[in-house]
Amino acid sequence: MSNAVRIHHFAKSGHAHRALVFAKLAGIAHEEVPVDLANGAHKSPEFLAMNPNGQVPVLQDGDVTVSDSNAILVYLARTYAPDWMPSTPIDEANVQRWLTLAAGEVAFGSCAARLITVFGAPLDVDFADATATKAMQKLEHGLEGRDWLVGDRPTIADVANYSYTAHAPEGNVSLDPYPNVRAWLARFEALPGFQAMPATAVGLAAE
Repeated sequence: MSNAVRIHHFAKSGHAHRALVFAKLAGIAHEEVPVDLANGAHKSPEFLAMNPNGQVPVLQDGDVTVSDSNAILVYLARTYAPDWMPSTPIDEANVQRWLTLAAGEVAFGSCAARLITVFGAPLDVDFADATATKAMQKLEHGLEGRDWLVGDRPTIADVANYSYTAHAPEGNVSLDPYPNVRAWLARFEALPGFQAMPATAVGLAAE
């Protein structure tokens, strides 16, 4: 494994947590590089050269730079942890489907709800709550009778959807109606190498 992997992150960003927790779960040697969002480090010329969107996380692996949390998961899995990314066409398609949920309804649902409750972000509360419910229902249904979202072992599909789902209650999104989701979260947290994201809130500059 490369010792050149660097993950630029903000500790309370669920998007950054995806990259960090995956590196730990997969045993990928890496350096964690905190980004001082409060003082605008993500808008510095040096950071914008890595990610013009000015968002965390950003991964550097030698001459390779990857931004966007789901893209980072794909890169790390393909490069260092192939067991976390299925190779059969149907399983890979299903992983991509769950990555889309993480980037869509999870991001605009439980993630947005946390921004509203903690930061007072000027977002639509009703829309965030309704979107979070849709995402939770899809996860609950997808986990019916199974331990993991795709196949018989954890994949990056589980990693991508974990952080904001686990911290949904911080946005007043209850997990009580979703027993399959709660059991899945517990299984994920029991994986060797798991490290929790600090409770409170995501960073406004997380993607």
